[in-house]
Amino acid sequence: MSQETETEAAPAAPAGRSSRPLDEVDRRILDELVRDGRTSVRTLAERIHISRTNAYARVERLVREGVITGFRAQVAPEPAGLGTSAYVALTIEQNTWREVSAQLAQVRYIEHAALLGGDHDVLALVRAPDNAALRDVVLGRIQSIPGVLSSRTWLVFEEFDGARSPWV
Repeated sequence: MSQETETEAAPAAPAGRSSRPLDEVDRRILDELVRDGRTSVRTLAERIHISRTNAYARVERLVREGVITGFRAQVAPEPAGLGTSAYVALTIEQNTWREVSAQLAQVRYIEHAALLGGDHDVLALVRAPDNAALRDVVLGRIQSIPGVLSSRTWLVFEEFDGARSPWV
């Protein structure tokens, strides 16, 4: 697989729209790579019953088109010392998303944040070592960001991944 930088990849399609429809082989490739991003092209081709050349070309195309945005390790939060998880919903001042998101990206323990349509403007997933660290993230860091008007926090008691891949 090539070592393309993000700037070389084709621009992603607008949120909620695919750049082009994925066929069954593309979906099976994605399913295999989501399960194990370290799968070799040879193994991928064998599992999907296509040639290595075809598998390599398809993976390269999926990367180039921005469908695959990277390969990374999935880390289990609790064994990694992040035993407290919470979703934090934020209400922000109108037209401050760019500034707020830039500040949220600098806050330790925020794993993911998304701009929403609905009762809240932003939803952030926070994974912290304990309740004291979570309290500091929410009350000390997030609520002090200019443009954040209010927050609401939901503790996560247990998590599970979906039983079925969305690609097949």
